[in-house]
Amino acid sequence: MASMKTFITSLFLFVALSNMSLEARNLLQTTTQPNLPNIPTLPNPTLPSIPTTLPPLPSIPTTLPPLPSMPTLPQPQGNVPPLPTIPSMPKLTMPPLPSIPTNPTLPSLNFPPFPSNSLPNIPSISTIISSIPFFSPPPSTSSP
Repeated sequence: MASMKTFITSLFLFVALSNMSLEARNLLQTTTQPNLPNIPTLPNPTLPSIPTTLPPLPSIPTTLPPLPSMPTLPQPQGNVPPLPTIPSMPKLTMPPLPSIPTNPTLPSLNFPPFPSNSLPNIPSISTIISSIPFFSPPPSTSSP
């Protein structure tokens, strides 16, 4: 039932939109273009004339003005007390570090000797591709 409602809705939507585009095309072809009002002409502005000569450049002075003199600082009158000094910090003594305990010794282990015979041989995997009878042609029965 739900698929039927979806189908009917999509069909109605398709028909409505297709008729709309056809009617819009019909309106475009049958109606006459409206008359637009005329655009008034504006007066041309009068621009000032461009000067043909450049104004003279300002003159640059060749000598520099004198530099200001260094001002004199006032001298202290009488005895000046010395500047205070930063007091020194007392030396801190650190307690000695604790000693690290020694690791216990492990007893030595005696392993049995390796066997004198060698390891068995492992067969190798063949890398030659054997022919598969299904893909190879049948043998010929006649001799040349």
